[in-house]
Amino acid sequence: MKSVNKVILIGNLGKDPEMKFTQGGMPVAKFSIATNERFKDKDGNWQDRTEWHNIVAFQKLAEIIGQYLKKGGKCYIEGSLRTGSWDDKETGKKMYKTEIIANDLVLLSGRGEGGGGGEYSGGTRGVATSSGGNSFDQSAHEPEHAQVGSSPITDEDIPF
Repeated sequence: MKSVNKVILIGNLGKDPEMKFTQGGMPVAKFSIATNERFKDKDGNWQDRTEWHNIVAFQKLAEIIGQYLKKGGKCYIEGSLRTGSWDDKETGKKMYKTEIIANDLVLLSGRGEGGGGGEYSGGTRGVATSSGGNSFDQSAHEPEHAQVGSSPITDEDIPF
């Protein structure tokens, strides 16, 4: 039987993405987004609950995130959950961290709102996609010169 590990989030970045590179030179972007839920409590008063989600992206998707996402920007993220564990050096206690490995991205903020706005491949608005969290799947809608190793993406490359 098939199993499913899929996460879809729309939220705002709490701070600018952190860009790093593996020893092999692969770009990695790490950032967190906040989602908000509004509900009425037992007394009928509105309450807000914010949940923070840790996101990791690789390769071309990481490059796009590093260039276009900024603190406060709104985005749509699609990916899968991955939980890692380690032993705390001070206490020896087993620690866990759950992250979302991003494979799709849609920038929802307009320019000047903490993000570039728009999508980067596929569809009428485009989507930045990373297959399996490690490789970038480009469609015919993305400019050819936006590929890894070529000139950097500029505002003129964005189709809006």
